[in-house]
Amino acid sequence: MTTATEIPRVTAAADWRALGTTVRLVVTDPALLDSCNLLLARHLAEVDAACSRFREDSELSALDASAGRPIRVSPLLAEALAVSLRAAETTDGAVDPTVGSAMAAIGYDRDFTLVREDDRPLRLTVRRAPGWRLIDLDTTTGTVTVPPGVRLDLGATAKAWAADKAATMLAEAAGCGVLVSLGGDTAVAGRPPRGGWQIRVQDVTGTVEETPAEGPYATVGLHSGGLATSGTAARNWRRGDQNLHHIVDPRTGLPVRSPWRTVSVAAPTCAEANAASTAALVKGEGAETWLTRRGLPARLVSQEGLVVTTPGWPTDLRGAGLCQSAAPPRGAPSPHRGTAA
Repeated sequence: MTTATEIPRVTAAADWRALGTTVRLVVTDPALLDSCNLLLARHLAEVDAACSRFREDSELSALDASAGRPIRVSPLLAEALAVSLRAAETTDGAVDPTVGSAMAAIGYDRDFTLVREDDRPLRLTVRRAPGWRLIDLDTTTGTVTVPPGVRLDLGATAKAWAADKAATMLAEAAGCGVLVSLGGDTAVAGRPPRGGWQIRVQDVTGTVEETPAEGPYATVGLHSGGLATSGTAARNWRRGDQNLHHIVDPRTGLPVRSPWRTVSVAAPTCAEANAASTAALVKGEGAETWLTRRGLPARLVSQEGLVVTTPGWPTDLRGAGLCQSAAPPRGAPSPHRGTAA
């Protein structure tokens, strides 16, 4: 265990899968890795039981069948819904939890490993999402009312929120620095290693399980808060003659057609970073101006591979809990990779 004045140098990591994506846990006290990993596994199992749209027994699925009746939900799902509604409000509806039916319509109605195995043709129809303002979350009674026919999808926010919640919980329980990355969406808490948590930000042109192609990248030292990357090139599939991906435009109900293929954002929380990176893809042209107005350091990669950054990335990142990092010193752990998911 490090003393209060030491800056930890040694880290230990565990990698596995949950919530249909990759999980990476890193702690600055190797002796606490196993116990932290057990707590993380329990936390993610609870999140899955509350928020999964692929499980018939999840709380979220029960809302689909509520037929407009108020349904009492667990504090965990209520918190996840509150985060998703706040993301919708702050992004002007570019991130909208009522795209559940649209996700199913484009074939993303099961775990992604199964989605890619189904190549049957489908017919795409332009249909605007019902809209997040239709969802009534009563925090006083702990009830949620979803209009009949509206299906929720918390995929744009729940994963990042789960990373935030886990990192904070583990850092408080273990008393050491903690990094939690879910599908590349990264949250950190506690005392970081010297130089910050080294994270390599690079867009992925294959699946999230494949080794990313070499290309322009940035390595940053994350000291606090969160870093998230959203992209259209990593999680995609083909149905008939249609190339599809998982970022849906709520205005059309179809995969977004964006001038950007990857957007990475740093923010005070991973949930805020994820909402902003996803919204930037949906907003398309002018997204860099929108991010700049919000004071968010960001790195946007165009479909042609051109890299555009907003103020604060990568030379003045301390305001968002980041700092620019050179190559890690000899003997330092390899950078944790932030990928589009």
